[in-house]
Amino acid sequence: MLATKLYAPTLREVPSDADVVSQQLMLRAGFMRKTANGLYSFLPLGWRSIKKIEAIVREEMDRASAQEIMMPILQPAEIWKESGRWNAYGAEMMRINDRHDNEFCLGPTHEEMITTLVKNEINSYRQLPVNLYQIQSKFRDERRPRYGLMRSREFIMKDAYSFDVDEAGLDESYKSMYDAYTRIFTRCGLTFRPVEADSGAIGGSGTHEFMAIAEAGEADIVYCTKCDYAANIEIGKPGIMKQEEETLQELSVVDTPNASTIEAVAEMLNLPLHKTIKAVVFSIDGKVVLAIVRGDHEVNEVAVQHAVLGAVEPEMATPEELEKVGLIAGFISPVGLKQTEEFAIVVDESVMESYNVCGGANKKDAHYVNINPKRDFNVDDIIIAPIRLITDDDVCPTCGGALEHAKGIEVGQVFKLGTKYSEALQATFLDQNGRPNPMIMGCYGIGVSRTLAAAIEQYHDENGIIWPRSIAPFEAVIVPINAKDKALMSTSQTIYSALQNAGVDVLLDDRKDRAGVKFKDADLIGYPLRITVSKNTLENNEVEIQIRTFAMDYWAELDSQMCYKKSAGDIEMVRQESKRYAEAIAALDNKMLEFRKKIELLEKNKVLCETDKVKK
Repeated sequence: MLATKLYAPTLREVPSDADVVSQQLMLRAGFMRKTANGLYSFLPLGWRSIKKIEAIVREEMDRASAQEIMMPILQPAEIWKESGRWNAYGAEMMRINDRHDNEFCLGPTHEEMITTLVKNEINSYRQLPVNLYQIQSKFRDERRPRYGLMRSREFIMKDAYSFDVDEAGLDESYKSMYDAYTRIFTRCGLTFRPVEADSGAIGGSGTHEFMAIAEAGEADIVYCTKCDYAANIEIGKPGIMKQEEETLQELSVVDTPNASTIEAVAEMLNLPLHKTIKAVVFSIDGKVVLAIVRGDHEVNEVAVQHAVLGAVEPEMATPEELEKVGLIAGFISPVGLKQTEEFAIVVDESVMESYNVCGGANKKDAHYVNINPKRDFNVDDIIIAPIRLITDDDVCPTCGGALEHAKGIEVGQVFKLGTKYSEALQATFLDQNGRPNPMIMGCYGIGVSRTLAAAIEQYHDENGIIWPRSIAPFEAVIVPINAKDKALMSTSQTIYSALQNAGVDVLLDDRKDRAGVKFKDADLIGYPLRITVSKNTLENNEVEIQIRTFAMDYWAELDSQMCYKKSAGDIEMVRQESKRYAEAIAALDNKMLEFRKKIELLEKNKVLCETDKVKK
């Protein structure tokens, strides 16, 4: 590809509405353009990287004996109603009616569609197991589309579905996909961690999320420093934090004018946060749900949903819903309240082990002091469950080791669905005895466009993207210093042809712009290798090869004297050197990332030690 033929409009300024690095750089580097909130058009550079990710996915899915198909994006409402998810899926489903007033949705996922397809074609155990996958666009009406491709309304996804005769077969299919995902994200150059997770709206008995570790990630994960335990914080298993037993004090009311947050109340009454309780009110399946945790803890929405057996993700209760059940925002506690068909109360386990705490008095500008939950709550009428998020004070539920916290971008997830959809949609097969049995299903998704964003979040610097070679739009760029110089262009063309013939995905920057402009664009776009042809190098029958990689960038940060520019001789040497460097980049980056993490950990521990000294 010649740069003069490439449609890649770059931007020098950071777009004002781009809120994360990946979004900023993809817009600046000419990878995509925003069409509407949560909707993007991919330009040639972005689409090249997308296709490379898809190629890796296809190779590994085929290697795992999955077969590619393509299903409609537009799905009839009937199959969703049959599964029971037409209403349960929630407001994120994009629903439409055709000219005949038939109901459809734009597929947010394809469990119903694949089950309906397979049940009409498979009727015997001899046809199982089977694993079918597709790569296509999905649509979800996100409440708050943000972070570019990380939370958009239309996104590219690979979804696969396995069908087995029994649970043992499902276990094999699940492991096969788990291993395939490990290979896929490794080949894409991501630093990732599989973690235990919640099944969400899809359902099922077990699931793992594949998290790309990045500060911009929306998901919080915890992992043990001693064992293999790792989980999304939403399903982390917090222990019960017991306070020292105290003599029970008399319950009383104090005035707390305009103190509608627990932090304001604690400050007004000169109380530590752990001696307070706070309320968060949700709407779940049309029911108002009051969730109570300690003032120094945060509510786990997923745990609350599970505690009340909710089918739909929780939403914050509206003022109208609060008024309907007699609650006053900012001044709520379970004292004196009872559950009804429209109202549920869920209290965290740690709250029940507290003494003489402060909480809302269920009237404006007033709080209770000396609440003792086991005495003052209607214990037989509330739900007690672990509904708080794990904190820094928690330990591993498996081995008791220390837990570390990290941010992650969910790039893939694998599910054990079991018979949830096959039973609902009557997808059965005849076993060896001629008896009908529901197929045992698994579901396996990869966010293709999100993987692209995750790679940029992990690999970038102040100058632009630093692509892993495997998914870079081009592996190398040839930059003649002066495109008007016939000798430079002739040599550049020769190198270009040689690299193409060797199977290198290469771009020749034949633009007549200044060298500085070309270098800036090369760094912004993130080509792993830059081959520079100049008069000085040409006189010695050489070119300059520069590696753009995280490792080299970090060496520069450390003011190292390590040189990452290499002079190469004849064309064959250039070809060989380019190939050798390209193959070394991935391994070098991984080693340097490990090195950087060790340094950052040492710095973090140093700060913690110094902070501890100050406290002492």
